[in-house]
Amino acid sequence: MFKDIMYFYMVKNGLLNNIETPEDLRCLKTSQLNQLAKELREFIISIVSVKEGHLGASLGVIELTIAIHYVFNTPKDLLIWDVGHQAYGHKILTGRKNEFHTNRQLHGLSGFPKRSESVYDTFGVGHSSTSISAALGMAIASKLKGENRQHIAVIGDASIASGMAFEAMNHAGVTNTNLLIILNDNAIGIDPSVGALKEYLTNVKQGTQQRENIFEALNFEYSGPIDGHDLKALITELERLKNIDGPKFLHIITTKGKGLKSAEENQVVYHAPGKFDAKTGKLASVSTKDGPPKYQDVFGHTIVELAEKNDKIIGITPAMPTGSSLKYMMARFPERAFDVGIAEQHAVTLAAGMATQGLIPFCNIYSTFLQRAYDQVIHDVALQKLPVIFCLDRAGLVGQDGATHHGVFDLAFLNCIPNLTIFAPRNEIELRNIMYTAQLGLELPLAIRYPRGRGHITAWQKPFSTIPFGKGERLKEGHDLAVISIGTMAHTVSDAIAKSEYADAIGHYDIRFLKPLDETLLHYIFKRYKHIVTVEDGTIIGGLGSSVTTFSNTHEYPQSITVLGIEDKFVQHGTTLELMELQGLDALSLQSKLDALILRLNNG
Repeated sequence: MFKDIMYFYMVKNGLLNNIETPEDLRCLKTSQLNQLAKELREFIISIVSVKEGHLGASLGVIELTIAIHYVFNTPKDLLIWDVGHQAYGHKILTGRKNEFHTNRQLHGLSGFPKRSESVYDTFGVGHSSTSISAALGMAIASKLKGENRQHIAVIGDASIASGMAFEAMNHAGVTNTNLLIILNDNAIGIDPSVGALKEYLTNVKQGTQQRENIFEALNFEYSGPIDGHDLKALITELERLKNIDGPKFLHIITTKGKGLKSAEENQVVYHAPGKFDAKTGKLASVSTKDGPPKYQDVFGHTIVELAEKNDKIIGITPAMPTGSSLKYMMARFPERAFDVGIAEQHAVTLAAGMATQGLIPFCNIYSTFLQRAYDQVIHDVALQKLPVIFCLDRAGLVGQDGATHHGVFDLAFLNCIPNLTIFAPRNEIELRNIMYTAQLGLELPLAIRYPRGRGHITAWQKPFSTIPFGKGERLKEGHDLAVISIGTMAHTVSDAIAKSEYADAIGHYDIRFLKPLDETLLHYIFKRYKHIVTVEDGTIIGGLGSSVTTFSNTHEYPQSITVLGIEDKFVQHGTTLELMELQGLDALSLQSKLDALILRLNNG
């Protein structure tokens, strides 16, 4: 059925049907390109409406995508898309049109540019603000090798405000490289852009900017701003810039979601809208009646509830107020909740500075994005014993965004940092209670990690209670085999044990704190059970399994330990359930492994 729909769109839209590569595109007349842009938008809308994915960003750069591939000799000329949310049109025009319906699905196309997928994807991108550095590196390499190539980095106004982007421009401005930075200025990333640079760009667009052009001051040949939906103007300017030596900067103005009225009017929702009606843009109804809440909403409502009574509480997020649900605190206490833009390093050290003055900062960062501020976590927070509370959303496997977004490294990379407490709530109530406990007063920093999506408890807004630090819980007693889990993996383990015919023999313990470990509980487990199994939705190297194994070795316990978690390689994209099954971490796979271990113990 879906292939029939895709075929209909390609037959109906004759120009797109005949384009397999940019070479085909460059055979068109310029007068045909606006029709191609229309067809390309319809094609993306038709597929994303059914298969889901990121929408608004790609719709906003259709004309730019066509113009770049029309003017430049890709793939010899190297093109990098920052983040990659905006690269759907690029993928379709570079040989992946017939596979685009597999986008973000298991074994299908990646939702982001990926070097192993296409020669046209010159750099893998999933996190923002890397394009200028990478393009500059390529441009310097071309110069050293004596190659005549163009190097184009397309970056959004939210991404260019990141420190890394400024570091790269600072360097690029003193090189004589063939580098073109195209600023796609639409005043929004996932949420609206923030900060002084956003105000500067707004003034440039309105013609009210009085100060020196910041990009010219960095030694760039500046051009713009021009209409990013005017193909003729884009092509004319790109042709001109192609023949100018040295670093260039083209400022274009676009509308995110261009071509779908509802996506233009509600740009935050239609960044990744889920399923919708391709003709009307109306979102598919999703029933959440009486269902458990999303973990980020538990965080968002709980921090407001706590902030009502504790005026020292501060909320911080790097460009994710909607995704993290800090938006609720920003609405209720705008003077105490901060979106700092795409600036994870700044977010962490900002929180550290606040902590030195007696404030209680809750720094909410997606697990995968905290990787970008690792030095700050170590030097600016943990080394100084500052009581920053890190709330790490999207921990574990996150699904279709794939390898760049899975939050599977946090347990391991945080575990080795001194002075840092690490807690993973089993459910929504524990998330509330650890937040409540933390704001009562800490001497050391705390990391709380929780997954994407919905929890397990409908009636979660219970009265607060404190959680004793470093204490795990026994969920089920047994006598032969003990399973030690951390975080929400406890629910999958409980399901697996319930399915097992040997359930009575299996004990189950929620360690809760990876650091400090509950050594009293561990001694009890090792003295009682014949075999130990650890289960986590983080890497098997460096996380819970590693810590329990180290504990066992230190105390010379003889038991064997089976460590289950994320294997030592980057995990592809697919639904979370599909990926958990591939990792052997779904309930049926766990049941099979536990049953096999029990049989081996009984026959040993």
